[in-house]
Amino acid sequence: MKLVGLREIRKKKKLSQLKVAFDLSISREAISYYENGKRSPSIEMLIAFSEYYNVSIDYLIRGKEFGE
Repeated sequence: MKLVGLREIRKKKKLSQLKVAFDLSISREAISYYENGKRSPSIEMLIAFSEYYNVSIDYLIRGKEFGE
């Protein structure tokens, strides 16, 4: 599943994949795979992204908040 909001929020915050990968202790390739739908993150990773970007998991998946 492609995580629509994951790439969107990273670009809005003007962060590189490398910076996010370093901050979350994962590979840059993993970030790319998640953003392009080649790999799905674990629930724990979704929570880490949610906390890192301060957005809901729903936003990370759909690119919009629940109810929008």
